[in-house]
Parts: sequence; structure tokens; C-alpha cells
Amino acid sequence: MQDKKITELIKLDKNRNIEISTGKLARQADGAVEIRMGNTVLLATVVANKDIKDDIDFLPLTVDYREKFYAAGRFPGGFFKREARPSENEILTMRLVDRVLRPLFPKDYHAETQLMIQLLSYDKNCAPDSLAGLAASAALTISDIPFDGPISEVRVCRINGEFVINPKLEDISKSDIEIMVGASKESVIMVEGEMDEVSEEEMLEAIKIAHEAIKTQCEVQEKLAKTLKVSKREYAKKEKNEDIIKKVQEEYGEKVLNIIQSYLPKQERRENFENLKEELMQSFSEEELEESCDEIKKAFDNLVKEKMRDNVLDGGNRLDGRKLDEIRQITCDIDYLPSVHGSAVFTRGETQALVTTTLGTSQDAKKIDEPTLEGVDNFYLHYNFPPFSTGEARPIRGTSRREIGHGNLAQRAIKKMIPEDFGYTIRIVSEILESNGSSSMASVCGGTLSLMDAGVPIKKPVSGIAMGLIKSDKNYAILSDILGDEDFLGDMDFKVTGTEEGITACQMDIKIQGITYEILTKALQQAKDGRMFILGKMNESIKAPRKELKDHIPQIIKIKIPKDMIRYVIGPGGKVIQELQAETNTTISIEEEENHGVVEVFGENGDNIKQAIKEIENITYVPKVGDIIKGEIKAIKPFGAFIGVTSKTDGFLHISEISSERIENIEDHLKEKDKIEVKITEIDKKTGKIRLSKKVLEEKE
Repeated sequence: MQDKKITELIKLDKNRNIEISTGKLARQADGAVEIRMGNTVLLATVVANKDIKDDIDFLPLTVDYREKFYAAGRFPGGFFKREARPSENEILTMRLVDRVLRPLFPKDYHAETQLMIQLLSYDKNCAPDSLAGLAASAALTISDIPFDGPISEVRVCRINGEFVINPKLEDISKSDIEIMVGASKESVIMVEGEMDEVSEEEMLEAIKIAHEAIKTQCEVQEKLAKTLKVSKREYAKKEKNEDIIKKVQEEYGEKVLNIIQSYLPKQERRENFENLKEELMQSFSEEELEESCDEIKKAFDNLVKEKMRDNVLDGGNRLDGRKLDEIRQITCDIDYLPSVHGSAVFTRGETQALVTTTLGTSQDAKKIDEPTLEGVDNFYLHYNFPPFSTGEARPIRGTSRREIGHGNLAQRAIKKMIPEDFGYTIRIVSEILESNGSSSMASVCGGTLSLMDAGVPIKKPVSGIAMGLIKSDKNYAILSDILGDEDFLGDMDFKVTGTEEGITACQMDIKIQGITYEILTKALQQAKDGRMFILGKMNESIKAPRKELKDHIPQIIKIKIPKDMIRYVIGPGGKVIQELQAETNTTISIEEEENHGVVEVFGENGDNIKQAIKEIENITYVPKVGDIIKGEIKAIKPFGAFIGVTSKTDGFLHISEISSERIENIEDHLKEKDKIEVKITEIDKKTGKIRLSKKVLEEKE
């Protein structure tokens, strides 16, 4: 097989380009492309089975993104020294790509499709996640797989007032807006990111700038496909049984609408729909059911969706009877769990989150060891979505991608409100106890309340709201604080979080092929109104963080020590620090920072912490002429005494410096192991020997 490498170039600015090529690697895949930017190289491949699955009504699409350690010239950790299950960062990238691609496949295309993206080479100046969407779309675009693209994704950041597309990694932390935008040439499909309390107008401007860059990237993909003369495969399309559809609509349309307009609670409404569906099934013969059971069920489900959507568009009536911009009833309870550091129960309608805050030391920080990320995270949020929250019973097999994604969004929403100088590591856990839409936003609200309950001095409270959309060819309706069914049956899930001053994070997913800027603008304004209302309800429970941490929260105190003293505090094999921890019942950690060491003492008893700090100060004390110290008498000689100045250094107190009165026998005045106060009068520059005086202190008195 001969190489036929074809390359296209995308120009970001004068000095930065993205290179797309195909024909060299992975030629047995249905589509394969290399993406290069700087020294970052991604390989994206896609394969779809030829057979269409008739027994399912969704696209079995798998998006897999993996970062290889060799890409960064590193070895994987662990016993086996090989890449294992995906990291949270990899899973988040998979979600970013999946969410923008999925709406663009034909609705009746149900072939098993696998898209793999691999990081083969890593450049620290180029974040690979901002290229993953482009790589995936390009692989699909040049394949014969049906796909209504192309699309692309870019990261847009505002750095020092200027917007930059796919900035260097080192510059991302300097931005006050950092969002990923996924779009086709025509419209925006996905938005996700974090901001530093920016306005709706500023966020919209960032999206528009990102979209312009995406349009260019889509055009280059189209050019590549045209060069390759790509044609899409034909697939068998299942014919609809119009007779079944007609019967279901005519006989059950009014019954479905009656249930919708009854404004029942979630479980009761679903039971009524299930009973009605069972009634429908019984109206068919056994022969008809055997032949068309799935079609009948699908026709009924489509009828429910159609009637729900029409009910909103025609009359502005929602499933629970609310107005389009109305927020569900909210209750907030703080200090709910007595033994935890901070807790809150946030309930909005039939969605409820029990959220806790735990404070710990730097040793409790989350360690990050990935090909593209290293370091620690001292603020993190975990989101748990158990099956009972939706009235289901199903096996629990580890943390789901959804849980990781929702937890990450809530974490990004709050993290900029944590003071940088707050000494604790913070872990928030959101337990979803009931779910009927917007559970991630309940986690943001509950997380804020639990932080304030713990006494964490957050800058401002943060709330969150999920917006929905019902759109037809002629009309649309934007829904505030959507229910689970409104999310499932609707066209958009747009989560927005923020303070009274501005937006802190967002996540938007579209189920149709895109939305207009008119819709986006209106949704953002309606989200702002809802966010303010929710903040008002939260303020009724607790207006500001507790002035002090709760009594049962362990205290933490940090001190700085000279860098060359770190080894003395640790001791040989950690002996000194271990003995000190055991003696004082504290947890002590030391981190090296620039030209000094930072010692962190963590404990439940304030006196123990003070004792530990005092011992550390003694260990690290550097004697200076003029210092007054209290030292232990180590040895007595006829001519003077040796006094412990530090844990490793003694000073000499001559007999003439003990008192202004003449002393005949030194042992009449001093005893070994007694502690006395002396002043350092001299330190020999060559030998380091220290001379002490007790007499000068008496003379001073």
C-alpha cells in the first residue's frame, strides 16, 4: 500500500498553524487523520459497522480519547507501567467531543460507530483537548460514514482584554474567560467553560469569536473531503408504518394531552403514561404485536414528545404547570449533618442534593499525574448520582462519565470564589437524593451553602440554573429550570452558574443542528433572572460565611522556615517529624517553595498545634547576636556552663557572665537540665561558637 499523504493547513494567526493530513497512518480505518499544532500530534480514527441495528432507536456511538505517556516522554505509573483506565481529564475530553458530534448524525442511522483519538506527541504550548473535536470531525468528514458535518471545537480565552483562539497552556491561567465552543459553519452546538464573573454580553462575544475561527476550520475539512472525492455510504432505512402512527395519534392523542395538562408529579405522570401505553398495546392483536411491537412503542413515545412540545409552543404550558420563566419551589437547609465540617440540603422541586464540605491538609490534595497534567488540586468536588434518586434499581459500576462531567462543571462554577490564601484543602461531595432535572446546578447551590456553613470565606455565593428549549420551524420557547422530561424531550440543556456580579461557568448541549444567536442571547438573559432569584432564596438561609470555622473542624497553621532547615525538621528517615507528630497529636507536612519551606501543622487541639510550632521554631532557629533565648543547661564545668541554643547547637555561658556578683562555686547557682534565660552576646564568624550572658539581663533590669 503506497502512501498518499494529503495535507491541508489552517492558519490561526501569523505564527501558529494547524495541519490536517490523511493517507499516511491507519489506512484500514473508515477515516483517519493526523492533526498537528506545534509539536502536538493527534491521530483520530473512525470505523462504523456496515450493519444497521434495527432493534435500537439511538446511535451506538463510542468516543474514546487517550493520552499516551510516551507523547510527553514519560513513563506511566503503577506496577504494570502501562496506560490503564482513562483519567478524569480524558473522560471530560471524550464528553466534549461526543456532545458536539452526536446531534449531526442522521436520526435513523444506528450502526455501531467507534471514534478513537490518541495523543501521540505532546507540546506544552499546545493543549490537545482543543484539537480533539477538529480531529474527530475531520476523520468523519473524509470517511463514507453518514455525518451532517463538519464541525470543529476551539478554546477561546480572554487574556489581558484580548481574545485568543487555542492559546498556550501557560496563558490559559491568565484568562478571565476560558470556554470551549463546538459549532458547525451555520450554528453553535456546544459551549462549556469557566469565567471570572463576566457579563452575558462578554460571554456572547467570546462565543462569536470562537465561531468565526470554527467556520474556517470547517471549510478546510470540506476542502480535504473534496480533494479525496468522498461519497457517503448508503444504508437501509426502516420504513415507517403509517397505519400504526395514524392509529396511535387519532386514538390516543387526546389521552396523552390530558395527562400532560394534568401537571402531575414526575413519578405519577410516568405511571399514567405507562398505563396508557399498556392500554395501547392491548388494542393490537398478538400477530400485530409480534410483528410491530417496537414500532408501536416508538409511535407512542413520539406522540408524547410531540404533544408535550406543542403544549409548550402553543400555550406556554409546561409539564408541571409553571410559566416558561418560573423557578420551582426552593428550600435550603444548612448545618444538616452534625459531625461534618459543613453541610446543606438544597431542594428545588423534585431535585434534591445533600452537599458536604470537608477541610483537610495539603496531604489531602488530589494528586494529578497524567501525560499533559501534573501537580495537585486543593479544591475538588465529587458528584454522586445513585439510582434511587430517580426511583430506579440498577447495578453501580464505578463512577460514570456523567458523574465526572457534572462534578467538574460544579467545581469550575465555584472554584474562583475560594480565596487563594485559604490554607485548607477542600473537598465537596454532592449526593443527589432526588432527581428531576438540574441536579448539577443543585450541586452548585448546595456546594455554596455547605462552604458558607463550614466557615470557608468564599468571595461571593454562586447559584446555577439549567435552561431548556423547545423549537419548531416557526416558533421557539425558552424554559427556565428545566425538568428531566423537558431535558429529554427538548432541544437544549444550557446550564449557567454565577454570582450577582456575573457568570462563573456554563455548559450548553444542543440536540438539534444548532441555535441562533437570538435564542442564545434570550436564554442568557432569562438565565440571569433565574440565577438572581435562586441567590435570593439561598440568602434567606445564610447570607454570608460563618465568621469562624466550626469548633470541631481541625485547625491549620502555616509557618515559613529557611530552606536549608527542612532536613532538620524531617530528620534522618523522617524520625524527627514522626516523633513530633506523635508527641503533639498533629499532622505536619512540609513543602518547598522557591527559597523557603512551608510547614503546615494540622490538628484538633490548638495547644497541641502551638506546641508543635514551638518545637519546629526551636529546630529551625538561627541564632543572632542580641537574641534572648531560654535554653536548657546541658553541662556544667568549673569555668562555665553549656546552654542549648537550638536543638543542634550549644552556647557557652562563662562563670563571669552568670551574675554581676562574684561566684565561687557555679553549681550553687546552676543545675543541669534547668532552663534559664540568656542573651547571645557574640558569634565567632570562623568557628560559629556562641557566647552567652545572663548578667546583662540582670543589669538591664
